[in-house]
Amino acid sequence: MSKLIPLSEAISKYVQDGDTVYAAGFTHLIPFAAGHEIIRQGRRDLVLARATPDLIYDQMVAAGCARKVIFSYMGNPGVGSLRIVRAALEKGEIEWEEYSHFGMISRLQAGATGLPFMPMKQTAATDLEQANPKIKRVTDPYSGEELIAVPALNPDVAIVHVQRADAEGNAHLWGIVGEQKEAAFAAGRVILTAEEIVDESVIRSDPNRTLIPGFIVDAVCHVPHACHPSYAQGYYDRDNEFYLEWDKVSSSPEAVKAWLGEWVYGVKDRDAYWSKLGAAKQARLQVEPRLSQPIDYGDY
Repeated sequence: MSKLIPLSEAISKYVQDGDTVYAAGFTHLIPFAAGHEIIRQGRRDLVLARATPDLIYDQMVAAGCARKVIFSYMGNPGVGSLRIVRAALEKGEIEWEEYSHFGMISRLQAGATGLPFMPMKQTAATDLEQANPKIKRVTDPYSGEELIAVPALNPDVAIVHVQRADAEGNAHLWGIVGEQKEAAFAAGRVILTAEEIVDESVIRSDPNRTLIPGFIVDAVCHVPHACHPSYAQGYYDRDNEFYLEWDKVSSSPEAVKAWLGEWVYGVKDRDAYWSKLGAAKQARLQVEPRLSQPIDYGDY
């Protein structure tokens, strides 16, 4: 059965005030379009969970969507701090929990498998234990070794962007694979956005690449260019200029308000956003094809 609906409808139906929202994707496939739609629809009191929050959560905090952030490493990649989130934390305007990268992924793994917590080896980041009382020490019942334990993370909603999916939500993604699978299986509801909607036969032609199965997906949304300013491997490049420019914009509350007014509230959807970027920017972000070798699954 088709689950294909517009992104605006998916956000309206599946993201509610007070929800814990996990926007997945590591380096690329970051679902900026969904984040902007959440801002446009005026969601409030969200708990924003994400490994490496990136600019998407800077923008959502700036728009007043969040009451708390849960994260591992927070910054404008390759540039500096997330100025808006950092300022909100320092002023005590929003709550926060911090984990190591592996700690965040372990939380999702626990959530995805129905476990209450996940043990992990001790890390050098002992200061995190002091800052976050949810990180506990436990004893391995077999060896007696002292381990770290982190609680399961089960977001109300996971938002996952992929390169291609069929209308039922079976999805292929490639390039750098982050925590998309774990986040989707851990979440109560899953919104899938995709660069392309393809026939089921395309997905079935390469089953090993199907990281997100349709049976856990609630909504499928066709949203080309959903990742800008991050990138989608094989579709468009990272907009490094934007990351540098955001550092300047985010240093001024007036500039942030103006940017949100122009680029989020001032456009109807992602198509309008991409068109507004202009032909020159679109051309700079084009990528040349680089095909992998074909896989022969044989005939049976």
